[in-house]
Amino acid sequence: MTSSIAARMHLLITFVLVVCGAVGGACFGFLLGGRTTALAAGAAAGLGAGLGAFLSRRQVAAFFRPGHEVAARADGYAEGIADAVLVSIATYQAAVFPLTPAGVSEEEREARRTIAYRVAAYDGLPLAVRVSAAAALEAVDQGVDAERAHAAMKALSLSVYDHRSGR
Repeated sequence: MTSSIAARMHLLITFVLVVCGAVGGACFGFLLGGRTTALAAGAAAGLGAGLGAFLSRRQVAAFFRPGHEVAARADGYAEGIADAVLVSIATYQAAVFPLTPAGVSEEEREARRTIAYRVAAYDGLPLAVRVSAAAALEAVDQGVDAERAHAAMKALSLSVYDHRSGR
């Protein structure tokens, strides 16, 4: 039976970790209380390092799989950007339709609009979220119908939710 390079590397790392843990524990134990304490501390440290490496072997093996970092970065990064788009457009909507009259200055409204457009135009954003964001920005930009803007924001929220991989 042949083992993969990831399994061999994990075995080597585990061996080094256990040996270093045992030697370090023995040295520390010898400083604290002599030979008996050194033996007990070395055994405990080596056992702890070995158990930790054994329990984490699946995660370590997954780290060595080719292409794992691209897929993980793409999914998590796109989800984060989609959430940022939702938040930035929601804050822009709150500036366009404030709860109190004259609650938001024109400069603040323009700043929120600029941020919402910049985040919505990001290249890493999934197409479905980008289309929903454009519709929400259009509805909020018109600034006349709060119900239409609310419906567009709900559609954007559902689009972001549908894009999440862990749901």
